[in-house]
Amino acid sequence: MATASVAFKSREDHRKQLELEEARKAGLAPAEVDEDGKEINPHIPQYMSSAPWYLNAERPSLKHQRKWKSDPNYTKSWYDRGAKTFQADKFRKGACENCGAMTHNAKSCMERPRKTGAKWTNRNIAPDEKIETFELDYDGKRDRWNGYDAATYAQVIERYEARDEARKKFLKEQQLKQLEEKNNSQNKEGDSDEEDFEDALKVDEAKVDESKQMDFAKVEKRVRTTGGGSTGTVRNLRIREDTAKYLLNLDVNSAYYDPKTRSMREDPLPDMDPNEKFYVGDNQNRLSGQALEFKQLNIHAWEAFDKGHDIHMQAAPSQAELLYRNYTINKEKLKGQTKESIMEKYGNAAAEEELPRELLLGQSEREVEYDRAGRIVKGQEASLPRSKYEEDVFINNHTCVWGSWWKDHQWGYKCCKQTVRNSYCTGSAGIEAAEAAADLMRANIARKEAAEETPDPVEEKRLATWGTEVPDDLVLDEKKLAEALKKENERRREEKDERKRKYNVKWNDEVTPEEMEAYRMKRVHHDDPMKDFL
Repeated sequence: MATASVAFKSREDHRKQLELEEARKAGLAPAEVDEDGKEINPHIPQYMSSAPWYLNAERPSLKHQRKWKSDPNYTKSWYDRGAKTFQADKFRKGACENCGAMTHNAKSCMERPRKTGAKWTNRNIAPDEKIETFELDYDGKRDRWNGYDAATYAQVIERYEARDEARKKFLKEQQLKQLEEKNNSQNKEGDSDEEDFEDALKVDEAKVDESKQMDFAKVEKRVRTTGGGSTGTVRNLRIREDTAKYLLNLDVNSAYYDPKTRSMREDPLPDMDPNEKFYVGDNQNRLSGQALEFKQLNIHAWEAFDKGHDIHMQAAPSQAELLYRNYTINKEKLKGQTKESIMEKYGNAAAEEELPRELLLGQSEREVEYDRAGRIVKGQEASLPRSKYEEDVFINNHTCVWGSWWKDHQWGYKCCKQTVRNSYCTGSAGIEAAEAAADLMRANIARKEAAEETPDPVEEKRLATWGTEVPDDLVLDEKKLAEALKKENERRREEKDERKRKYNVKWNDEVTPEEMEAYRMKRVHHDDPMKDFL
């Protein structure tokens, strides 16, 4: 196994090293010392100040398989930022065409692009940068502070100190200015030494109070969230004399306390007098104050978004609150209109006259019996037989109720003798008109019956222009006939050639005798033996 180690070149070297270690243990050889002259224990790593209790230093170790010394090729130095090596006087071949440095090309040049590069102007040649190459070890590659200059932090401290000094100076000037204004407003009659002494004391007090004014940035407590991060700094607002919420009720089955979020949702003392309790659980905060309004606002935003409105509580809270406010106003207005319409239609029993004292108290010595229809059957007063429907109610200018007239198995109004319910009353004029219409109807029916008994012979008249033979007394106009023949020729030509047919066709159903004669003259008779010569 020693041959696998990189610390020895051969077995002989390994054997010599083991013999030297044994001799040092026995005290026969001098112990190995470090740079400070202290004895080195081969069983303890060099980065430990003292051996741990679990390490048995007397037993052999695996020191020969460890790499104790670092590689001398590794370095901990860093780049020399901004260092220049050589300043040339004129442009050199292979240098940057923009600035003239030999350590980079024009594509990698970090200088501002010149209008005319150094290659052509041969002026303002930039010096060459210092190129360094380091071979870092494992820790050097991962050292985030490698190359950091601690002296640069002094500038940060100076900037903050200058800001604090300016703040103190400004506060002092403001306090002195307020004191001067206050002193000038007071009585200016006496300028004694006592007043001067008081003014000096005021100025000194202003200087002393400066420390109190600067106490606003004091941090008293750091708050850790459940995720492990720090949320910032706050002041401790809880009075230390108050009993912690988890100590109010030590019963195991009482309200649960979550130590991670420091919350106790339920009431730890539900049976205690509410006037004597100072803590009723964290749920009380969700059910009181503006928490309910915020909850309703979120619900309204969700419902509006589901209905297609572009609203988001987290992205645009002001817009969501404004829309919710308008929604509540419109809702209350609509509710008020609905209430007014219902009261206008059905009335308001609360605003009517007061009921009798007997009904209010529910005491009466009068005994009244009613039937199932609500009619009084027996009571102190004489009951009159009445219908459960409305009586003596005349509508639409009628003077009689519906059902006061009967004719031909139909009910109607006696005042106008109409059988249509809810019709408008026409009075005696309507009766006369109805009788005249009935007489006219009877006369028409009788006339029709008489006409059906002796029907008149009807002569069938057929026009000569629709295919019948031409009568002898038919007179045709020669000019109109020539025009009709011309139109018939054009029509037949269009039927043969579709290209000559016009786009807009005017159609006329009226056929003149001349057009009918032209059609007969141009018509092809299938029984005509000379039809092939037409």
